[in-house]
Amino acid sequence: MLTTLKTAYTDTRAADLAWALGREPLPALAVLDLRLDGMLLQLRLLGASHQVLLEDDEGSCSETVACMPGSSTPLPLGVAKRLGEWEYEFAARVETLTQGQFAGRAQELLALVADHPNSLAGTFPGSPHAFTAMLAQRYEGQVRWRTWHAYPQEGQLVVTRSRVGVRMPVSLESHPCG
Repeated sequence: MLTTLKTAYTDTRAADLAWALGREPLPALAVLDLRLDGMLLQLRLLGASHQVLLEDDEGSCSETVACMPGSSTPLPLGVAKRLGEWEYEFAARVETLTQGQFAGRAQELLALVADHPNSLAGTFPGSPHAFTAMLAQRYEGQVRWRTWHAYPQEGQLVVTRSRVGVRMPVSLESHPCG
């Protein structure tokens, strides 16, 4: 789903983004509720930021990537955590592109998510290349999502990918060291 967000562009620079797990739901400009094989997933656009809420019988998880006043947790390159019965992984990178490269990449990404049933993207007034996009999928017992936060004024695109899955017990019979 592609929508035009009715708000000012709030995150001013890619470097202002921070990451957090476990935050309460924040006010959203657009929301998409999905059910992926028994898991409830909510994609939320927060200005030029995102929040993902995930819930099933095993537990719940929230991921927030946003400009969060007072936050001392910058956007990490990678995180791996156990959350109850789940394993969570997060990775982020910043792509710096020329103006022409940026315009092409923006068009490519918006075309990818525009009609995808498990996606949510919002463009901002004033720039056709200012957007935040999210795409989720269920794959081999895991829920995965990717996000793109565009900063055309800097020629930067923040790309994240996340994965949540139930921890698999390790048996000594199948363990390579056992």
